[in-house]
Amino acid sequence: MITSNQWKCYELQANVIQAMAHPIRIAIVEVLRNGEVCVCDIAERIDTDRSNVSRHLAVMTHAGILNSRKDGLQVFYSLQTPCVLNFLACATQTLKQNLKQQAKAIGKR
Repeated sequence: MITSNQWKCYELQANVIQAMAHPIRIAIVEVLRNGEVCVCDIAERIDTDRSNVSRHLAVMTHAGILNSRKDGLQVFYSLQTPCVLNFLACATQTLKQNLKQQAKAIGKR
């Protein structure tokens, strides 16, 4: 039987996963892989306007995935929880495995 505390933990985990569940957010995480980057540079690297990037950054910051720091007029972001990179690596591995299975199924035709 799942306890109410366990269920609450599952809900909180789902919130973190939902905060990652957008291609722009995954691209942002990849940009931040090697350290702190300002919003303007993030927007330029993923070829998206700053206001759109800012909305996605806010979602991920609220979920505890990112840290932010203001320096003058610029805001810099970094991964608060670099372990999200492990999650993305796992997702990539899952995709590779799925492709192998699909290729195998097609080959049996």
